[in-house]
Amino acid sequence: MQFLCLIYGTEGKDPQPGTPEFGAYMQDYETFSALCAQNGVLVNANALEPVATASTVTMENGKAEIMDGPFAETKEQLGGYYLLECKDLDEALEYAAKIPTARYGRVEVRPIMVFE
Repeated sequence: MQFLCLIYGTEGKDPQPGTPEFGAYMQDYETFSALCAQNGVLVNANALEPVATASTVTMENGKAEIMDGPFAETKEQLGGYYLLECKDLDEALEYAAKIPTARYGRVEVRPIMVFE
């Protein structure tokens, strides 16, 4: 069963590029990704560009309206994801707890809907 681990953080709260902590933080991500790949649960993962690069599209009266910025304005912003193949939610939660940003922000775990 696939689970999407959505990684939320507050910009500036986690280690920033150029600081000594950032290198260790990125190494933790590489270690976590390698663990997932080694255990055969990693389907895909990516980081997202900062929220300032987001655009939101909605259809109003048959016409696309495009707004700069994210759909929801909150302190915590979606920064990336892991798509994992796990045997159940408990296993997905165990992996989510190991995502480095879980120490500074939140990781939302959601099962992927299967259409039959």
